[in-house]
Amino acid sequence: MASERITLTVAGPHGDREVGLSSPNRVLWPTLGITKRELAEYIIAVQEPFLAANGDRPVSLERFPEGIEGERFYSKNPPKGAPSFVETVTVTYNSGRRHPQLVLTEAAAAVWAVQMNTVVFHPWASRAADTDDPVELRIDLDPQPGTDFADAARVAPVLRDVLAEAGLTAFVKTSGNRGLHVFCPIEPTHEFLDVRHAVIAAGREVERRMPDRVTTAWWKEERGERVFIDFNQANRDRTMAGAYSPRALPDARVSTPLEWDELADVDPADFTVRTVPGRLAERGDPWATMFAAPGRIDTLLEWWERDLADGLGELPFPPEFPKMPGEPPRVQPSRARTPDAE
Repeated sequence: MASERITLTVAGPHGDREVGLSSPNRVLWPTLGITKRELAEYIIAVQEPFLAANGDRPVSLERFPEGIEGERFYSKNPPKGAPSFVETVTVTYNSGRRHPQLVLTEAAAAVWAVQMNTVVFHPWASRAADTDDPVELRIDLDPQPGTDFADAARVAPVLRDVLAEAGLTAFVKTSGNRGLHVFCPIEPTHEFLDVRHAVIAAGREVERRMPDRVTTAWWKEERGERVFIDFNQANRDRTMAGAYSPRALPDARVSTPLEWDELADVDPADFTVRTVPGRLAERGDPWATMFAAPGRIDTLLEWWERDLADGLGELPFPPEFPKMPGEPPRVQPSRARTPDAE
């Protein structure tokens, strides 16, 4: 028996496209009964701000063939049989390996990704025309055990002020989970390592102002009940859930851009696949002007050099990265202090 299949008409820059959707009634979020078709319709409804935030960039697709409670895997390479309107760009990874990565340039490509059981979209911070130089400085405010979203919401305005002092305009969104993401549009004049150093410089400045609430400590045992500024999310090939991307959580939350004056009272659970289209229709996109006047990271890099001169050096990289110049040993402090048992 042939599997159920429907066709959705998706408008785009090259006219309407017909995108097939197999198993449209497959339930992706069992708690709410949200189906694959409903997710595709969500993408169509939010396509303009979704593509502004996630399109024209290398993107990884987090796919769930049996719904969010089943197994997941990531797609970076275009799978066989991808339609011609799903574009690619060749990128270089930290290992030096190069291969094609998916790029979404129109809504039909994003709906096709839903057909491939994509739930979460993970865009790079750089554009397809220049994958080596980010157009966004991204900072992940990650609440540690004992802290929560409200703690991140108290840190974010201080971070915004620090970034403003460095000449950057900050935009904020919910992560779709417990934290917040702060983005600054930047001119693509520096590569990923420089942008990571700029993030570290900004994070250290916030840490100085809020030492009891904020940490840049890479090792979990040193973080305490504070909000961690995850500087390693600024590395090449490290991504966050994109703006307006759903998350694989039971309530179908969406990583949602906010106005700064919403932050104190907002509940991230209010922003879901079912509520965000109405929010956009009522309020518009808080990130609509993000790229009107990108800034530069020069001042943050001056802070980085100042901190180096004061003895604050490089911070650890993720374990899958090659050993980097000036990087401290990749061993957690408690083990480093423990004599070898042998």
